[in-house]
Amino acid sequence: MKKVFECLKPYIPFMLLGILFTFGQAMCNLYLPNLMSDIVNNGIVGQDLNEVYRYGMYMLLVTLGFMLCAIISVFIASRVSSGFGAKLRKSIYSKVQSYSLHEYKKMSTSSLITRTTNDVMQVQQLTLMSMRMMINAPIMCIGGIIMAVSKNLKLSLLFVVVIPILFVIILMLAKKILPLFTALQTKTDRLNQVIREKLNGVRVIRAFGTGEYERKRYDIANKDIYDVSLKAGYKMAILMPLVMFVINFSSVMLVWSGSSLIDQNLIQIGDMMAFMQYAIQVLFSILAVTMLFVMIPRAIVSIKRINEVLELESSVKDSGKDITYDDIKEKGKIEFIDATFQYADGDEPVLSDMNFTINKGETVAILGVTGSGKTTLLNLIMRFHDTTGGKIKIGGKDIKDIPIHVLRDMIGYVPQKAVLFSGTIKENIKYGKEDATDEEVKEAAIIAQSIDFINETEGKFDAKVAQGGTNFSGGQKQRLSIARAIVKKPDIYLFDDSFSALDFQTDQKLREALNKNVKGATVIIVAQRVSTVLNADKILFLENGKIIAQGAHKELFENCKSYRDVVLSQITEEEATRNAR
Repeated sequence: MKKVFECLKPYIPFMLLGILFTFGQAMCNLYLPNLMSDIVNNGIVGQDLNEVYRYGMYMLLVTLGFMLCAIISVFIASRVSSGFGAKLRKSIYSKVQSYSLHEYKKMSTSSLITRTTNDVMQVQQLTLMSMRMMINAPIMCIGGIIMAVSKNLKLSLLFVVVIPILFVIILMLAKKILPLFTALQTKTDRLNQVIREKLNGVRVIRAFGTGEYERKRYDIANKDIYDVSLKAGYKMAILMPLVMFVINFSSVMLVWSGSSLIDQNLIQIGDMMAFMQYAIQVLFSILAVTMLFVMIPRAIVSIKRINEVLELESSVKDSGKDITYDDIKEKGKIEFIDATFQYADGDEPVLSDMNFTINKGETVAILGVTGSGKTTLLNLIMRFHDTTGGKIKIGGKDIKDIPIHVLRDMIGYVPQKAVLFSGTIKENIKYGKEDATDEEVKEAAIIAQSIDFINETEGKFDAKVAQGGTNFSGGQKQRLSIARAIVKKPDIYLFDDSFSALDFQTDQKLREALNKNVKGATVIIVAQRVSTVLNADKILFLENGKIIAQGAHKELFENCKSYRDVVLSQITEEEATRNAR
């Protein structure tokens, strides 16, 4: 839990200040019964009016002090808990941002969302209640016992019996409740996952008519949470009545014993009244601790889950070498030297013995059947994963030595699945270059062949983009994603099957515009459509994670049977040989 408590460190001075005011609040609370005891024991009421005023003023001042300390301590507790919660959320977000794709797979999206929201809220609530009760309760309990003993030692023996009984009840139930709260958080993850899949896949669900099946999946996940919550609720329902029974029974025994002592003149009425007040304070401070024990088990589970996120280190890290953007001379030159990659839980390498060089300014296409490792190859260049063997160099430098932000500054990436963010069209394009001018945004849109539909959209570049870009077609989203990469004007373009949703005419126009406007930059295109890559300077043909052939289209068409079969499955032999390199 070390990482979680590191987030709490900046707030320790404020917590100490809160403790100080809480201590003042408790002292005022403890002093009031003693003051009342003096008034009753000394028979002040009805005798000396000045004494009544004096004691009344004391009580008023103590009450005002109590109120002031209570207000300030609550204010500090609220500020600390809110700040701690905000810092935890920020730390989780920053940590998740540093993860490689391997860590994202290790922790599901739904679980990360639950940990950032629900779990942090549990910890935040515990911090708030701890500062208000956990500090105040022990002071009131210990102080109340001391003050009660000072009034009458014999009656104080009641605490020797009652307090251990209460703590045994609390600890026994806490032991049974903790596993239930652990299960509850896990099942909350599952419910979030089902809801997320339902919302993301709503079109597929409706198209296949599986709404009833999905409803059953949701009902099962929801029922699991209901069952666990009910079990925890039953145990919590037992806790409070048991505690209240012990407290009320103790009060009855106290009154019975106290009245007997008053009859024997062994205790004064004022002291008996004060003792009753102290006993109530002691017992209710234990009740406050009981309420905290309701929250602590669930919060402990949440702290552990948050700590798992904060302690999980990314498998992709900066080497710490001070290499700047300007230190890399040939930014577009990429070399794969015996590069191999295998997932940690995989049985076979996804890519092996990758040896090739892409020179600055070249256009290189990567083809291969599904599962041959095309996307993984681009992920290695971006350092979404690191090679498990061999090297990848850019500009003669091992990419593991290049700071990640410098490496990715050189690259314009267009993913296989177009991703748009809520906002405007302009904001989505400027995502590639935050300080891009309106002219640069427009130019990128023209090159990406998206200017026509942008101009037809109400608001044009200021038109709203729904979450996930659901108000645009697949082809429109792809073109906006391409424009986002173009506006960056990078040294290396990575297109991961980024033209698949475009019609042939738009595809051709876009490629022609790219050839004219990105000269000098290295372009790597992963494609399924052969017509997209016929005129590439070099084609890498992958099969089972290995390069079985590389070269220009004409050379591969003549010498590689597997490549030839793929080409002829899409276009005629005449089209394959016409105007191709």
